[in-house]
Amino acid sequence: MAAISLSKVEEAAPGLVSLYKSAGAAVERHGLDGQRAAVYLVVDHSGSMRPYYKDGSVQALADRVLSLSAQLDDDGRVPLVFFSTGIDAVTEIALADHHGRVERIVAGLGHMGRTNYHLAMDTVIDHYLDSGSTDPALVVFQTDGGPTQRFAAERYLCRAAGLPLFWQFIGFGDPTNHQFDFLRRLDELAVPGLRVVDNAGFFPAGTDPMKLSDAELYDRLLGEFPEWLVAARGVGILPRGGGDSLS
Repeated sequence: MAAISLSKVEEAAPGLVSLYKSAGAAVERHGLDGQRAAVYLVVDHSGSMRPYYKDGSVQALADRVLSLSAQLDDDGRVPLVFFSTGIDAVTEIALADHHGRVERIVAGLGHMGRTNYHLAMDTVIDHYLDSGSTDPALVVFQTDGGPTQRFAAERYLCRAAGLPLFWQFIGFGDPTNHQFDFLRRLDELAVPGLRVVDNAGFFPAGTDPMKLSDAELYDRLLGEFPEWLVAARGVGILPRGGGDSLS
């Protein structure tokens, strides 16, 4: 059963009903029906991202992630972190106020800097721990290139492996660009040599992310999450059972 009912989505965000249904179908395909999870969205606000804000790609991703969240979390909102050289904004997107939300936030932000993953990761970790949540978290982390401080990003990912957080990285841009080599390396960091469990995935969304169908996007966002849930339970990061769909 979805965390938020179709009737509530129809009332609060009628423009997201189709996405909500697509997300629900993907949740069922991946054996996650009834699973509860906090959902976060982290978006790159570096200078090279300007075209993706202008053409609506970031807003489209935010709408899709919010719709997925409605299947997994019952509060109707997604914590939203904008990062570049530092943390540019920590805010949220909600069902009742999603339309044009990204554009309104970005209009109030300053300089689009460089790319530092680890500060955004630290922000998500702090937010999750402060929230007191006992549910696992799916962190959708969007970027268009590798970080300036690579060692710091790797260190944070490895340290976070002991927490109930799964990091799903998504790359905007040419999939053959060597900027994504670092993300592929993060995805393949040794287990258990460097991480207690595999707590991250990566996929490129291409140069026109909005061309990726809703079904394909959701399948990729959820592709490794079920395996991580099982692994996290196996090493005690998450409690076994708990009334959700996976054991």
